[in-house]
Amino acid sequence: MDIIEAIKERRSVRSYDGLALKPGQREALMGYAREINNPFGGHFTIRLKEFDLRGGFRPSTYGMIRGASDFFMLGIDDDETSALAAGFCFEHVVLRAWQLGLGTCWIAATFKGTDFTTGEPWPEGERLRIVCPVGTPARKSIMERIARFAVGSRNRKPYGELFFTDGFNTPLPADNRFARALEMLRLAPSSTNSQPWRASVEAHTVHFFYVAKSALSVLDCGIGLCHFSEAERYYGQCGRFYKTTVPPASHSGWRYLISYKAE
Repeated sequence: MDIIEAIKERRSVRSYDGLALKPGQREALMGYAREINNPFGGHFTIRLKEFDLRGGFRPSTYGMIRGASDFFMLGIDDDETSALAAGFCFEHVVLRAWQLGLGTCWIAATFKGTDFTTGEPWPEGERLRIVCPVGTPARKSIMERIARFAVGSRNRKPYGELFFTDGFNTPLPADNRFARALEMLRLAPSSTNSQPWRASVEAHTVHFFYVAKSALSVLDCGIGLCHFSEAERYYGQCGRFYKTTVPPASHSGWRYLISYKAE
């Protein structure tokens, strides 16, 4: 399975087969996490921990998770750059897990007083912001099917409502140099399917903005930019992310995030 297939096919998994990851799977995922290039900076930590399902561990409060014993945990510093970088880097791991036949599910909640907070403390400034089960998917439960239907997690805003040219006055043409990569961004998951990302293309540059719909909107944009970056690489295109001091004017309420220039 190539990365474009993984982006298109990956879904959140809440029901697992109850078996722990094999040592080789754990090593592959954590090795991959350590090798990801982070273009943004910031401070975050990715950990992978196995819990004993027979010892009273109950993760079902968070997203109706069933049968998972291995969980990624993300400690993230409380700033925009760290949230963007964490979303970007960990989504690479999520897609890699799917390529290996493993399911995952991003979960953001308050974890104070749970088994997720035991053990090694987080680096200074970081706190547990995300947990994510990982394992072999089981057959979806009825409750999971209902939850996915209620949230509409597979629905996405139309391309023409997200990506623009000519100063947000014109929807981006489908034959634009960045169109295929932006389409992969459009398919990215986000908290409550909020899809906060927006983009404006000027010649060889994409300026990314976001609509602040929740405290997770910047992290969600990091997930989307992972898809964009992976698609750029897949299609043999390259560029770099950077911050411009004078971003183009946007709609009221849209916040400038980052830019990307083709090279």
